[in-house]
Amino acid sequence: MINLSRSVSAAGATLPRPALPSPVLPNPTLPGAASMGTSMGTSVGGATLTEERVPALGRSGEGRTGDGRATEGGALEEKIAVRFHIVSVCDTQPVTAEGIHTLLDNSPDLRFGQGTHSLVQAGEMLRHSPPDVLMVDKAFGVQLILDWLSSLRGASAGDLTARTAIVIWGASVTEAEALRFLQAGARGILRKTAGIPSMLACLRTVAAGRSWMEDSVFRDSGRGERYPHSELTAREQQVLELVEQGFKNKEIALDLGIRPGTVKIHLKHIFEKTGVRGRYGLALHGLRERGLASAQA
Repeated sequence: MINLSRSVSAAGATLPRPALPSPVLPNPTLPGAASMGTSMGTSVGGATLTEERVPALGRSGEGRTGDGRATEGGALEEKIAVRFHIVSVCDTQPVTAEGIHTLLDNSPDLRFGQGTHSLVQAGEMLRHSPPDVLMVDKAFGVQLILDWLSSLRGASAGDLTARTAIVIWGASVTEAEALRFLQAGARGILRKTAGIPSMLACLRTVAAGRSWMEDSVFRDSGRGERYPHSELTAREQQVLELVEQGFKNKEIALDLGIRPGTVKIHLKHIFEKTGVRGRYGLALHGLRERGLASAQA
């Protein structure tokens, strides 16, 4: 392109001087302009949030990527991947799901999925669009939830509880109920009276593949720490391990080849040495010692 407004004189003749091309700045509204700024994409299925940032040129005019590679034109390219987990709610009161939704809006790593008000709908959700975590209201009924968990584990598509961490939460949860839920496939036990930090800790823990339960669910939870299992005899250790697995006294006696009355004597000694009262307390205490995460309410 020739600019006729500028010229030089050479040997009496006036010759046009080519003008230097003017720099072309990208228009932010044009399709190709996104590469000059910051782009962000979200994939709900993969639960991955990706941010791509391209800062301005450095002093030397040479840019490098995060792995040390120079980019074309010297732009510095930086990619940051942020992992977040989808949390859905199945509750007898729809307003509860809205409250969880509002709470998770401020979380950097948790996102609300959807809310349902029946276990049937929740089961369909797990089959077709499974979230990372599903919170289930205990108010549906203990036995109904246990049967529902059993159906999830025996589904034709495979164990649905392996893909989605189930958290049972309710106004009150007894030791016996907590143990039955955990043995049925639930990964978390939470009371509705728990504070926001405890709730978020529970959701993050189960989403990471671990089990979680409020410390307040344990009866006299601190007493067992004063009585280490090293004080138990070999036979008492065997009895304790079977109790933790949910065995009844007759089943323990049959498995160890001893009388049911002898099992009761061993249990009496175990209760005295561990400071834990009741077979459900023993089972939950064993789960906690094997890595069940817990927090005080």
